[in-house]
Amino acid sequence: MDATLEALLGQSGGLVTRRDVLRVAPAWTIQASRRAGRLVRLLPEVYVDAALVSERNPDFPALARVQPELARRAALAYGGGRGALSRLTALDVWGLRRQRLEEPVHLDVPIASGLCSRPHLVVRHRPAFAAEPPQVVVRSAMPVTRLERTLVDCWPLLPPADRPAPLIRAVNDRLTTPQRLIAAVAEVPQLTERTALRELVDRLAAGCRSPLEIWGHDHVFTGPGMPAFTRQARVRVGARTSYLDLFAEAERVNIELDGATSHGDPSEREIDLRRDALLATLGILVVRFSHRRLLADPAQVRRETLAILATRRTLRTPP
Repeated sequence: MDATLEALLGQSGGLVTRRDVLRVAPAWTIQASRRAGRLVRLLPEVYVDAALVSERNPDFPALARVQPELARRAALAYGGGRGALSRLTALDVWGLRRQRLEEPVHLDVPIASGLCSRPHLVVRHRPAFAAEPPQVVVRSAMPVTRLERTLVDCWPLLPPADRPAPLIRAVNDRLTTPQRLIAAVAEVPQLTERTALRELVDRLAAGCRSPLEIWGHDHVFTGPGMPAFTRQARVRVGARTSYLDLFAEAERVNIELDGATSHGDPSEREIDLRRDALLATLGILVVRFSHRRLLADPAQVRRETLAILATRRTLRTPP
């Protein structure tokens, strides 16, 4: 390999464009290095050091045989500053779902970019798109579509069972808010399964923060007789702040929904008991329902909840 080209590859992490090479070496350097098996073309005018291309699965396109970060850098280089990582690729960069190796790199570009999809690269042309704020942010040193649009765009691409998790996690980790997600859903009126997405976002806006809480909201804790629970109510006891799953303020009752894996560790159970005792000092009764009971007998859970609330109202009513 030409020494100048080799030095350029070393400086750029093994990835170069034709324009980069032509700044320091003649065009024939690229062809000679490819013929010698030292340089591999990943995308039009985008090349990589052959040592970085896996020899496994030789029938796969070269872009699928390099490390994900390198494939993403190659896609952005192909975009020439006009594109941003999007959809499943952006979701991975945001840290909300790891993209599978067999899934292509996704790149959003303006309609007039002249770029097109390639093996292992899906290029989407968006009207009025610009690879700059507010549509794009830089994360892990790479331009990606903003989080809310990424989450909405990924909804129809994921299996139904996997769709809620990234949105729930994004809200729980305070990366976004239900209100911002509602606005993003409105931007894509033709979205596949849009109604189901909007229903999930509405549940998040109501304060639900897990699939179990959403299920409880839909099947148990709403309807006749149920109060307007405050979900994720913030309560401070001394130096400690707690967030209550469902809080009936008038009755001073907190309903906690324990997930399927809750209390596998005795130390976690001890933490919950201490928290419940602290809440009791504020006159808050904590009632816990297990994942198994909530799903297996929702009618009984509902009856018990109504009975507890009725009893608390009686006790709190002056004679």
